[in-house]
Amino acid sequence: MFENKVAVVTGGAKGIGKAIVEECQKEGAKVCVIDLLPNDYYVGDLADQTVLEDFARKVIADYGHVDYLINNALPLMKGIHECSYEEFNYALRVGVTAPFYLTKLFACHFAPGAAIVNISSSRDRMSQPQTESYTAAKGGISALTHALAVSLGGKVRVNAVSPGWIDTNYTVYEGPDADQQPAGRVGNPMDIANMVLYLCSDKAGFITGENICIDGGMTRQMIYHNDFGWTLREEGTE
Repeated sequence: MFENKVAVVTGGAKGIGKAIVEECQKEGAKVCVIDLLPNDYYVGDLADQTVLEDFARKVIADYGHVDYLINNALPLMKGIHECSYEEFNYALRVGVTAPFYLTKLFACHFAPGAAIVNISSSRDRMSQPQTESYTAAKGGISALTHALAVSLGGKVRVNAVSPGWIDTNYTVYEGPDADQQPAGRVGNPMDIANMVLYLCSDKAGFITGENICIDGGMTRQMIYHNDFGWTLREEGTE
């Protein structure tokens, strides 16, 4: 299904991104990674406009077209008490501006049947304290998804995946950590990679503008004090 397809994956050197890269390669795709971390294709900062332009030129020079663009790179997570103006803007450049600009740079080079998958987060609809930069970026990419789906209608399908708790070390949790999720476990990168590949495939040919939350049902389950082994404690208490 993916034989000789060209997939671009941002933040593909570890975690969820690495799982997506490996699964695309298993299916026969040629994968172009951009990440700050060492990788076999392109090392660079997605917040830098010139880096994005150079990366896009390299992809097109190497392959001539793009079939799949997976915007996965993680934005900075800092809260209102500690996040500076510059840091907040940096998070938005990585998490929202880069996906927008890469789409723009590749716009004339998307192959017939092309697909974009943006990795958002269940934090686009719920929050922990002191996560404003990350949460704002994920909310932005969720909205960008349906905007691009409409603008690119008939040419490129655009969808998002919103992971919940994903343990990139494949740790198996028991007790309250597992029980708070109706699926009965914490997620792992393959839960996300499988959906990404499905959304890229022709099997998802009638799906665009959607944001699919993969969180084991966590955002659907109401948890109160003393539910599922969870007890609310005041800060500083045992």
